[in-house]
Formats: sequence, C-alpha cells, structure tokens
Amino acid sequence: QVQLVESGGGLVQAGGSLSLSCVASGTDVRINTINTWAWYRQAPGKQRKLVAMIASGMNTVYTDSVKGRFTISRDNAKNTFYLEMKSLKPEDTAVYYCNTRLSWGPEYWGQGTQVTVSS
Repeated sequence: QVQLVESGGGLVQAGGSLSLSCVASGTDVRINTINTWAWYRQAPGKQRKLVAMIASGMNTVYTDSVKGRFTISRDNAKNTFYLEMKSLKPEDTAVYYCNTRLSWGPEYWGQGTQVTVSS
C-alpha cells in the first residue's frame, strides 16, 4: 500500500512559478518497489494527462507543452517528489495529481491540488 499526499498548489499570475510536492508513505514505499513517480493534470472537462514522470533509474519524461518550464525531481531520503513549474501559462490551469506505480503493477494517486494561472 502507498499513500500520497500533495501540497503546493494555488493561484499565480501568468509567468509566475509554483512548486508541488508529493509525500509517499506506506508499507510498499521502497526504492526497489516503485517503478515510476509521475505528475498528471486534469483541466475542467478534459481527460487526465501525464505532465512529467521520473523512473526508478532517474530517467525523466515530459509532455511537450511543459518541456523547458517544468522540472520533476525526487528525494529518496524523504520519500518525496516534486514538480517545479516556471513560466506558467493560463493553459496550465488544472488539478494536478501525483501518481506512483509499483513494480508489480498497482498504481496510486494523490488527492489532487488545484493550480490556477491567471492571465
């Protein structure tokens, strides 16, 4: 089992920055059990989509629209991963969810945190 708790959302003007954090806890939170750590977002009326992912080998993947502006990172000692967001745009407005997937398949989601970028 894994529990994920997010923090850091809020309201920011276009061009501003926000940082999101996701703390993982539970019996299955170990480096050798979690394959991927990811951030997804869901805008009103749209499907939830991948924003960024960091794999167990520290490889990272970003959706094209955030490349160069967002950075995903992980602190193994704190069981925490982050999403640093810069040069935010109104189209980045969404509920952001953190996600982990275990090596044998199960995945877990955080509760979501609202990010609103005003123009």
